[in-house]
Amino acid sequence: MRKILFFLLLASASGGPVSRDADLKTSDGTRLKVSYFPAPKPGPGVLLIHQSNRTRKSWEGVAAQIASAGTHVLTLDLRGFGESGTPLAKLSDAERQKASTGWPEDVETALAYLSAQPGVNRDTIGLAGAGWLGVLHCVEAARRHPDQVKSLVLMSGETVREGLQFLHRASGLPEMFVFSDADEYPPTQDAMKLLYVTASSPMKKLIHYPAEENAPWIWYEDSTGKPPARGGHGTDMFAAHPELAGLVVHWFVNTLIKTPGHAPADGLAAEQILNRLQVSASEVPQVRRQLEEARRNDPAAQLWPEVAVDIIGEDYQRAGDNKTAIEIFKLNLFAYPDSADAHTNLADAYLQDGQRDLARQFAEKAIAMLDAHALPASSWSDTEQRRAEIRKSAQQTLDKLSPAR
Repeated sequence: MRKILFFLLLASASGGPVSRDADLKTSDGTRLKVSYFPAPKPGPGVLLIHQSNRTRKSWEGVAAQIASAGTHVLTLDLRGFGESGTPLAKLSDAERQKASTGWPEDVETALAYLSAQPGVNRDTIGLAGAGWLGVLHCVEAARRHPDQVKSLVLMSGETVREGLQFLHRASGLPEMFVFSDADEYPPTQDAMKLLYVTASSPMKKLIHYPAEENAPWIWYEDSTGKPPARGGHGTDMFAAHPELAGLVVHWFVNTLIKTPGHAPADGLAAEQILNRLQVSASEVPQVRRQLEEARRNDPAAQLWPEVAVDIIGEDYQRAGDNKTAIEIFKLNLFAYPDSADAHTNLADAYLQDGQRDLARQFAEKAIAMLDAHALPASSWSDTEQRRAEIRKSAQQTLDKLSPAR
């Protein structure tokens, strides 16, 4: 007992979260084992669901990091796994089938427990799942609780038709998709690509770990039905790719704490819009209407990264098409009105087009915004070096507008 207390005190003194195990009971009497990692202060919650060849323990290290960053975390052994209920290996086929029908209730029981913990904001919940088991039940839980679930991390899995339809409808849900070509359960790679292309959210993010070639499909050739782990499936990727844990932590910090329910628009997710804008300025009004429609549902919605559309506008400008460049930069400014960078780009385009008054207006606005120090210089950078570059560009525009001495 003294030894246990010593380690608890040591963990507390080091500033890391001290987890505690608990037993939950479902309506049919199944006992579930969970581990709770409290955050240092009140905040959102995250439920982590394991894959079919692992248990809740596979999430332990990441769970502690997420909790340290300010989010309360619960890991769960679904019935038949780890310390919850009778192990699946000891059940008959009929009993295993019956156990699988209880997994949705297991997730509901765990969510209710997490939401009821002191300091947990029950209206801001994230879910992360690994393998087909974890991904399937994360998507289904998000489908059942669309007002509560504000962020998803889906690793190496798939879902059913209803889940795919939900991801296609959930245009305002931030989602991170993670998979590896080294996954020992092909074609998980293509299943994950299907999830990603089906999801309609502009806030989706893809993390793909490539390999020279996909892992061989040996599931049916291996008589045990358990191909050897290659470090490419679900939570096994944390050991193979040490940076991945930090990416997951950062994702939940952004989507649950800094901007709940939001993530920066991703360039891959914005593929169709970006390609349309590279065709002609005639696409701008329709793209603007698309953003206006998105903002009727979510005033903070963004459909493309600021820097990507900056590049498109600059390309038109370099080609001598200042009129189209102006329309592109105006669209970007509509999306990012607080960006001094966007004002500077538009000022320069007006200058090149000979619209001197408008060039002066937007250059002066950019410098005033930088002087105020109330907002970031742009949506993607606010370093002193970048602020200096934006200031220099705006000042150069103003210098060219000043009468020669």
